Amino acid sequence: MTDLTPRLRIAILDDYQDVVRTLDCFSKLRGHEVTIWNDAVADVDVLAERLATADALVLLRERTKVDEALVSRLPNLKLVSQNGHVPHIDLAACTRHGVLVSSALTQRPSYPTVEFTWGLILAAMRNIPLESAELRKGIWQSTVGLGLRGRTLGIYGFGRLGSMVARIGVAFGMELLVWGRQGSLDRAQKEGLPVASSKETFFAQSDVLSLHLRLNAETAGLIGPADLALMKPSALLVNTSRAELIEPGALVSALRNGRPGKAAVDVFEHEPLTDPNHPLLLLPNALCTPHLGYVERDNYEFAYGNAFDQVVAFAKGTPINVHNPDVLKQEHHNEP
Repeated sequence: MTDLTPRLRIAILDDYQDVVRTLDCFSKLRGHEVTIWNDAVADVDVLAERLATADALVLLRERTKVDEALVSRLPNLKLVSQNGHVPHIDLAACTRHGVLVSSALTQRPSYPTVEFTWGLILAAMRNIPLESAELRKGIWQSTVGLGLRGRTLGIYGFGRLGSMVARIGVAFGMELLVWGRQGSLDRAQKEGLPVASSKETFFAQSDVLSLHLRLNAETAGLIGPADLALMKPSALLVNTSRAELIEPGALVSALRNGRPGKAAVDVFEHEPLTDPNHPLLLLPNALCTPHLGYVERDNYEFAYGNAFDQVVAFAKGTPINVHNPDVLKQEHHNEP
């Protein structure tokens, strides 16, 4: 930061692991006044008090909702910066209050999520977490797992992540089966991969069924009890995408009924999940992790690096990756 660049008061929210200050990219904010919050807070009153003097907010994904109720109580706020899509940010409200929203929509796939998906598949199919816990209690080999070679990997949504998960499945010697919207089916067929004849066939034949769909109005609640009931008692459902793709309560009921036999879940309808009595956490046939798919140091360097670049650009008066450009046209827009 040069002597001519304004010094911003920056609040970084939801740094659960207190990792941001250890990242290489954090040095980009040198010279600014930075406050980091490590807890998850949904209470608007608490957030408004904490962020009352902030010029800029830095978010990670959708951990904090930024809407009219919050923005209207932050008179000094000029910028919200993050990486990725912004469904949790009310762009209209930000525009009304003269708050710029910058977020890079890059084409870089989330490689860590693909890797983590396979970590869940291997862990669930071979009962790794259970066997590790049993060994620490002095119990030797209490289960018999299932291998992957020759079994059918169902990919629901053949986009960037789904296609990468599929290719790794081929390396394991699995048979592939693809389902999704027409675009997914066309891409799979172009690569010479088999597509299911129907949604029912897809659920019935998959030994491992992995979801790779973006959550929107069309996909919310797309998978219901009837779909899950078609799955094999030996099958595994994997969800590293969004919990809301499945109808509320449907997966818990399905696992209790034994179809599918197992689930590996990294996403929940309400996050962060801190209730140990959540129905999924109480099921022995559900392997649950706290949305770790994207939580990886290189990925954090990339995401926070983009967010910090946007803060620096804004401070210099040359904002980038702007989602509500009308703010720039406002006659009385507050300069940093």
